[in-house]
Amino acid sequence: MIIKNAKLYGQDEFVHIEIHGDKIHKLLPFETPVESSGHEIMDLNGKIVLPPFVEPHIHLDYALTAGTPKWNQSGTLFEGIQLWSERKQLVKETKADVKKRAKEALEMQIKHGVQHVRTHVDITEPNFTGLEALLEVKQELKPWVDVQIVAFPQEGIYAYPKGAALLEEALKMGADAVGGIPHYEFTREDGVQSVKKALDLAYKYDKLVDIHCDEIDDEQSRFVEVLAAEAYKLDMGELVTASHTTAMGSYNDAYATKLFKLLKKSNINFVSLPKANLHLQGRIDSYPKRRGLTRVKELKEAGMNVCFGLDSIMDPWYPLGDGNLLRVVEMGLHASHMTGYNDIKTALNLVTENGAKTLHIAEGYGVKEGNKANLVVLDTTSEYDAIRRLPPVIYSIRNGHIIAETKPAVTTINEPIFS
Repeated sequence: MIIKNAKLYGQDEFVHIEIHGDKIHKLLPFETPVESSGHEIMDLNGKIVLPPFVEPHIHLDYALTAGTPKWNQSGTLFEGIQLWSERKQLVKETKADVKKRAKEALEMQIKHGVQHVRTHVDITEPNFTGLEALLEVKQELKPWVDVQIVAFPQEGIYAYPKGAALLEEALKMGADAVGGIPHYEFTREDGVQSVKKALDLAYKYDKLVDIHCDEIDDEQSRFVEVLAAEAYKLDMGELVTASHTTAMGSYNDAYATKLFKLLKKSNINFVSLPKANLHLQGRIDSYPKRRGLTRVKELKEAGMNVCFGLDSIMDPWYPLGDGNLLRVVEMGLHASHMTGYNDIKTALNLVTENGAKTLHIAEGYGVKEGNKANLVVLDTTSEYDAIRRLPPVIYSIRNGHIIAETKPAVTTINEPIFS
């Protein structure tokens, strides 16, 4: 396959992309004559090409369960956790049921150009129904998407009976990363210990770490400092991710200044979930209501790795969602006051290369010679327009094959507005 007249994201020059088998063989300068020589030729006419989108944080085992046993009326994180706990008691879901919902959710994401997904799976249930289902989905959908699985103790490592043992067993079963939720543990001391336990297990089993960290509006929730300090001491910061960290939006600046020095030194990654956390946070505030996001702009400007994710598709924590990360980017830029021109032009890094770094898959990722022929094509010739208009992904190509294709809508105004 030869992809003609492609505009690589973030570059001004046009190139031709020559694909042999499942690899990008060459990136040819625009002036190079292109002959088919038996190759399929796709002429993009200057459309933007970029590496596949990366979803760094979603809950596939929860997907499409909103409203059962009932809807989250308060919109809070803690009602969501309570509803999920009730659902586990009332709905004896089978592995087949979980797989069906997870595949439906992944199909939504694949349609929108996502080829790498990190999903958290609740392991605070002794039968491991969700984990077993997602381990099978991971293998079955390999031709379309790479799935990383985080063993996530939704109801706590210590707040849930035998939570620590369940977490360790999940890692033995094949989970890729260790999760945690320290702000949900019964005490500050249990929260600190849960972070240390997660890192100890990751070190023991050679796993990644992704902690639901400080997803609360409480300015005294400061487990991110514990996570960063422990990661620094163990020299494993690149393998560690702090997800949410919404309390950081409530920290006073004196503490935040001190904290940022540690965060920078630790080299940990950050995932912000703009749509879900704008929905969940600030619920018990009167006015002014907090935005409920971490300090995305400040972390980014300090040189730390930050990416955006969706978090949920129709579950007890978030009633909407369709797998489209472009919508997440648009909302995140607004909520983070990142609507300067340069922020807009580089915004898709938040769901591509930054996400790849978070998932620890940066090596071999990107539209470069010698890499796997994995890429997406947006229906636009402008990085700025990619955010302004949110155009569809017209092609998603994986290992040299088109796995998803969207034909853009065409609108005709029948009566001319201007003569």
